[in-house]
Amino acid sequence: MAQIFHPSTNTVSKLTIFGAVFLIGGLLWLLAELNRSSYVTQANVVRPQPVPFSHKHHVSGLGIDCRYCHTAVEQSAFAGIPSTSTCMNCHSQIWTNSPMLEPVRESYRTGQPLRWTRVHNLAEFAYFNHSIHVNKGVGCATCHGPVDQMPLVAQEKSLLMEWCLDCHRNPEQYLRPREEVFNMSWTAPANQSELGMELVRKYNVRTEQLTDCSVCHR
Repeated sequence: MAQIFHPSTNTVSKLTIFGAVFLIGGLLWLLAELNRSSYVTQANVVRPQPVPFSHKHHVSGLGIDCRYCHTAVEQSAFAGIPSTSTCMNCHSQIWTNSPMLEPVRESYRTGQPLRWTRVHNLAEFAYFNHSIHVNKGVGCATCHGPVDQMPLVAQEKSLLMEWCLDCHRNPEQYLRPREEVFNMSWTAPANQSELGMELVRKYNVRTEQLTDCSVCHR
């Protein structure tokens, strides 16, 4: 009986199979990279706000402590957004006629809060508590980046699960003394691993539980 397929068909079939494997692998890699891109994570994307509040001016320029505006960060799951009255503590005295600050004055007169656009927005199925992290020695800049140098705040980190797990698996690499948590210029020392392990013990960081699903997904 005559051969139906040409012998070269075997080669073509093998090349097709290998090509499909590499194509699928390439597509999976592309999807993984897309999932980590700023298009999905919104990292480094500046979002419009009702007032162009500059952390660089207020924190780095004027030296205002994070806790002056984010009053609940040490006791609450949420850092808190300052009320208009907090803004007016200063702006009832300075820049009182600035057109840029008219929404702040209008909010103060009417009692209607400003509608800020949330920048760091975790998925609803992920539980995060600011006070726990702050009191265990996680600095503001560790998660939020150099906010004191941002004219307009943008999310610096991906906020993906793999980013959270990197810290939860190796907390000693990220912890700092509590008195340095709000110090935006603090840098990790050469012996960070040694210091971090000491802080893990001192602050009773339960490393054996940090990667349990129930820690973040409740």
